[in-house]
Formats: sequence, C-alpha cells, structure tokens
Amino acid sequence: MDNKIKPRLALMDEEQVAQVHGYALRILSETGVRVESPAVLQKLQRTGQVHVEGRTAKISPGLVEAALRSAPREIPIFNRRGEPAFTLGDGTMRFGIGVTALYYIDPLTDQPELFARRHIRDLTRLGGLLPHFDAISTVGIPRDVPPHLSDLYTAVDMISHTTKPLVMLVSDESKFPAVIDLFEELAGDLAPRPFIIPYFNPVSPLVYDAGTLNKMTVAVERGLPFILSSYSMAGMSSPMTPAGILAMLTAEQLAGLTISQVLEPGTPVVLGFLPNYFDMKTLQSFYDPQSILLNLACADMLAHYGIPHCGTSGSGTGWGTDLISADTYWANTLTFTLTRGGFAPFVGDTLGAKAFAPTTVVYVHEIIDQAKRIADGFALDDDSSVLDEIAAAGPGGSFLSARTTKQLYKTGYYRSPMWPRWSIEKWQSEGMPDAKKLLRERTCALLESAPAPDDCDELMRKGEEIIGKIK
Repeated sequence: MDNKIKPRLALMDEEQVAQVHGYALRILSETGVRVESPAVLQKLQRTGQVHVEGRTAKISPGLVEAALRSAPREIPIFNRRGEPAFTLGDGTMRFGIGVTALYYIDPLTDQPELFARRHIRDLTRLGGLLPHFDAISTVGIPRDVPPHLSDLYTAVDMISHTTKPLVMLVSDESKFPAVIDLFEELAGDLAPRPFIIPYFNPVSPLVYDAGTLNKMTVAVERGLPFILSSYSMAGMSSPMTPAGILAMLTAEQLAGLTISQVLEPGTPVVLGFLPNYFDMKTLQSFYDPQSILLNLACADMLAHYGIPHCGTSGSGTGWGTDLISADTYWANTLTFTLTRGGFAPFVGDTLGAKAFAPTTVVYVHEIIDQAKRIADGFALDDDSSVLDEIAAAGPGGSFLSARTTKQLYKTGYYRSPMWPRWSIEKWQSEGMPDAKKLLRERTCALLESAPAPDDCDELMRKGEEIIGKIK
C-alpha cells in the first residue's frame, strides 16, 4: 500500500467549476466566437447545432458536451526515434524550454544580441541535456537567415540537435505546411509517431482567425496532436476581473476544442491559457500574482473536463535571470507542480518574452527539481517512521550511525549542483563569489558539454538540401 503524504493544490470546488462551465457555455451560445474560415464555418453549421451570423458562430451546449466526450483524455508523445517519451494527461507535470524570442542573452556578459542559428542549436542541446525538461519548444527566431526561411532553418536546427519531443511555434503561418513536410521527410518512417506538437493561439477575445484555423486543419489532416492556448491581457483583450478572464478564456478554449472535434472526432488536443495583465502606463504585458491563480483555475477546469492542460511557467518576467524573474518562476513552478498535472512548455524567456536567457533555463531546472521533491511528499509507514532507531538512540542519543542515516545521507536531502553549502570561512577563502557568477559558470559549462545526437550532421545536411530546393 502506498502510504505517502503528498501536497495537492486545488483552487475550486466542484460547484465553482460547474459555475465557470455554465458561464462559458452561455458565452458560446449567446455571444459566440468569430470563425474566419468559410470552410470551417460550413462544417460547424452542418452539425445543426451552430447558429451562424456572418462570421460569428453561436455554439450549442450539446455540441460542446459532445466534443468533450470525443477528445482523448491522454495523449502519448514519442521522441524523434519513435520511442515513448511521456503521456500528456496522465497526472504528471511536464516542462519544456523555449519561446519565439528575438534576442539571446549571453550567459557571460548578460548582454542581449540578435538571435542566430547557433543559439537555436546551443539551446536545443542544453534543453536536451537537462533531465527535467521533457520537450524543447521553439526557442527563438534566427535573424541571420532570410526571414521567409527562418521557420524552416529553425526546424532543421531543432530536429538535428535533440531527440526530445518538439513543441513548434511557426511565426510565418504560410510556412506551417512546409515545416511539417520538412519534419516528415527528415523523420522518415517514424513520422506517424507524434514527436512534434504544434502550438496555436486564437486571438482573444473570442476570435479564431484564418491562419490559426488553417494550421489546425493541417495538424488534424496529418494526425498530429496540438496545443491550443489563449494568450490574453487583462483590461485589453480580456476582462479585468479574474472571474471574467476565466469565464471568457474557458469559452474560447471550449470553442477551439469543439472545432477540432468537428474537423475530426478524436483529434488529440491540449488546452490552456496564458493569463497576462496589461500595464496601461508602460504598455507592457506582465504576469501578476492573479495570473498564477488563473493558471491553477485553468488546471482545475481541464482536470474536470479530462483534457490535458498546457499552462504558463511564469515566463517573460525580469530583466534577464534576476530576482524579478526568480520570484515568479518559483511561485508558478511550485504551485503548478502541486496540481493534478500539466505541461509548461516555455521556460527561459525574459524581458516580456522578447529575449531568452540560458542562465534562466539552468536556474529554473533547479527550481523544478526542488518543486518536484515537494510535490512527491514523503512516506508515512512503520518502516519510514524508524521507531527502532529512535528507541536505540534514546534520550540524548545520536543518529549518526543509524541504518537510515547510512542509507540516505547522500540522497536524503537536496544538494544543489551549483551552490555548495559553504561556511563563511570557506566562502571567503573562495574569493566570496556571488551566486550569479556560479550560475554563469555552470551554464557555460553545460552549453559547452551538451552533446548533439549521433545523426545530427546527417540531418543538418539533408534539411539544408531541402531548404535549398525551396529557395
């Protein structure tokens, strides 16, 4: 019998979940969503459960409920070699690095520079090396290639430099089919096993634009699971109140789920949202403590629906890897890890998601390690209570020679790979280094040592040949 004490965090009770669901159904049936694809509108209308007014689709509760029954509860994901990697929706928390940043923060100088192909390769290998990152998301947009080919070069560099699953964000919507074609050609016979997870955003509030719908259609036709995530800014593209944000974004997500199941019943979809706020004075989006609560509320809703959840890692805050980013990453990672499972694919970005810092990747990997230890709890049984050891030591005794001390003194508590537990004397003798210096040194060492897969050169050669023909 597994008798473990495990902390679990749930924000809403069943009555509150039902209340939010009711609000979302009311939005969909009374306000509707704008669907900017005539072909998709026609398919929705043919169900007999959608009322179309111009480009607005008002979706009946019955069709939403049917979509919830149709969508898979779990989605198996494979690595590039066709081996099982993980399952989304199995109650486990998963993390990935990446975001489509424009700048790379040099780990030695903390200075931003334009993203280049070498940065894509370095960061992909870094994410592949660190075990708590289950997937690699598109880490940046290279600026040293022709803009109309940047998505293709990014795809080649990512698939060549890791075997882990890839979450793909394609900046040029027209290139999405070509990117998928490229992956299929390079993956060969393993292509039907999904190691690529495309990532799509509707346009808040309540718009599914033609580009998003076209990409969804391509993914459905290729049999790919995909992530559908709403990025909103409170007070601008979503209501200002957390309850309003939750109701509207839940409706937006249920609309996307319904569209996916109308396109093809049983389509595997991961849902979620990134609830940002918007500073009217500085015109900047940012994560607020309420964003973390909304991330948890979304996890509650999708656990109720039985749909795999994609949430935020708390990324984008700070001016590089600093105290500002650290508090958000800690709060978000810890609270999210205590839920019933989900996927946070975007670790590492900063400065409003316009820049990417490898030091943040390394630092957050340590946060994840500690958060998972907290979430795992501890055993409570006769063996782990060690009453015999307590009796043997007696009042005023010692446990230095106890059985469990000998077994666990190296593994029974957390040890940082970066920051040793020094006394003040030891710290002074080492030159009184600051923590950021040691983080920079470890990041640089990992970047230098992160290996590329054995078939990296061959995939690079084949991929660039394909792109050369496109030119």
